[in-house]
Amino acid sequence: MTPHGHDPNHPALDMSRQLLDGFPDTGGATPDPGIPVLASVVADTDDPAAVASAARAAAAWARTVGRGACHSGLYDGGLAGTLVGLRLGARIHPPLHRAADRLRDHLLDKAWTRPWRTVDVGLPDYDLVSGPSGTLLALCAGTSQPRRGQLIPFTVHLTELCDSGDLRRLRIGRYSNHPRLGWLHGRVNTGMGHGVAGLVAGLTAAVRRVGPWPELLDALRGATRWLVRQSFDDARSIRSWDGAGLDGSPPPAGARVRQAWCYGTPGVAWALWDASDALGDQSTADWAAAAFCTLAERYDEDFHLFGDPLTDRLGLCHGAAGVLAVADAFHRWARLPAATTLRDRLTEHLSSRLPEALAPGAPRCVRTSLLDGAPGALSALLTATHDTSRDWLPCLGLR
Repeated sequence: MTPHGHDPNHPALDMSRQLLDGFPDTGGATPDPGIPVLASVVADTDDPAAVASAARAAAAWARTVGRGACHSGLYDGGLAGTLVGLRLGARIHPPLHRAADRLRDHLLDKAWTRPWRTVDVGLPDYDLVSGPSGTLLALCAGTSQPRRGQLIPFTVHLTELCDSGDLRRLRIGRYSNHPRLGWLHGRVNTGMGHGVAGLVAGLTAAVRRVGPWPELLDALRGATRWLVRQSFDDARSIRSWDGAGLDGSPPPAGARVRQAWCYGTPGVAWALWDASDALGDQSTADWAAAAFCTLAERYDEDFHLFGDPLTDRLGLCHGAAGVLAVADAFHRWARLPAATTLRDRLTEHLSSRLPEALAPGAPRCVRTSLLDGAPGALSALLTATHDTSRDWLPCLGLR
């Protein structure tokens, strides 16, 4: 398949092939789906050498899985992430579907026991990174789509969590005095990775695949309305969200530097737009599109991209690749000219900076991680510039 108006020798394809050829010697065993996701995207191109590299890397990754995963989540070594890797790897090597089916059944057996809290929750009780929102989305990734019944336990739980307009069940009750998460104790997280936006993405997928249950529709409408109420214009006139809800207080003054997939306008605005699209709520969809445009028109790479190492500024979670993936989704589905312009800017930004991130000596996680490393950034770059399959994007709550 050919790129959309780009040089067929796009540097992303060369970087992807080099990264895949180096696995596992430069990466080692990993349950993270980054390598098979990138391999599946590369396999959709028309470059024979890249396709061969993808097949070798997917096979090498499949031989390493099953080591050390201890939870059901999508990221941080979870089994749902391994499931995504097997499903995407099966696009290149179909026998992997058998292993994926066995792992899916294991995850479903556990889900039917409803192991998650509905009061005093922690992140694994609901979120996209480690909780049931992410596992639901993992079941939607790849070419083998879930049957309606396979999403029921996750859908019922997420619906129950959103049974009140103030989302009181989502107030965190597990992290008092925690060194990193104490700021969140007693509050409701807004973000795509750990908050309501990610849960909304899960409920949206459920509406499309399970069906329009009245309780499910009410839960999704209530969660989207809550997110809209938490928004404000920052000092750069960008419609923004802080990491947790406002709790009735005015937001602190100033510009919001974190505008990424995980927190801030890109992930939250997309979750709102996609949910409204599934609900047939054109008014809220238009509002969410306008919110994203305030970012797209004022996005500043020198201000909004920060952190160390370099992949923190380039990756899907915090960096340019995540904003690129969201802009590409808004370009494709909402037809927003501002999203198209931002997508093209970030394509050039990533293409020029990823070689430094992939230089010899890069840490293991840089070469294997979907959310934080080069495989995710390259997958986003190739997806935005080539006619590749988009069936990995449920991993981000996108499509």
